[in-house]
Amino acid sequence: MTESKFNDLLSLQIGNEFAASQQYVAVAVWFANQDLPQLAKYFYRQSVEERNHAMMMVQYMLDRDVPVEVPGVPAVRNDFASVTEPLALALQQEKEVTRSIEGLFRAARAEDDALGEQFMLWFLKEQVEEVAAMTTLLNIAERADNLFDIENFIARETVGDGGRDSSGPEAAGGIL
Repeated sequence: MTESKFNDLLSLQIGNEFAASQQYVAVAVWFANQDLPQLAKYFYRQSVEERNHAMMMVQYMLDRDVPVEVPGVPAVRNDFASVTEPLALALQQEKEVTRSIEGLFRAARAEDDALGEQFMLWFLKEQVEEVAAMTTLLNIAERADNLFDIENFIARETVGDGGRDSSGPEAAGGIL
């Protein structure tokens, strides 16, 4: 197999997606410890969604006969001083993922890899939704008079797609 910057970046992104999944578990646990069950539920679901993204990338590499190595993940942040801190962290994380996905798209285009480019289009669309959802949650938290306003908002409104986009790529082992 020839060297491919796209494949190398995709391998790195698998690790980034698993790391995001673990970070969202930590955020969910923090919210659960704060007796904020709606926020906890939201981030537990986000964790699964990020895991699914990693597994979509794994399946793509398997389908393209590209060697796959599943990396470990770095330590995550577990402690926060306020409800806005984990939300700001999540927004920052999604913006970083967006930059990575854009880089993957550019690498596929530069290598004239139409299949890689097409694969990344779904993730670009997904990142628009992810950044918008985290921006909304952070804005609501910053404006809320009390924490239960945030809980009520999440219970009442749909924030993001909850990982239920049927147009997404196949995931190794199936979507959870």
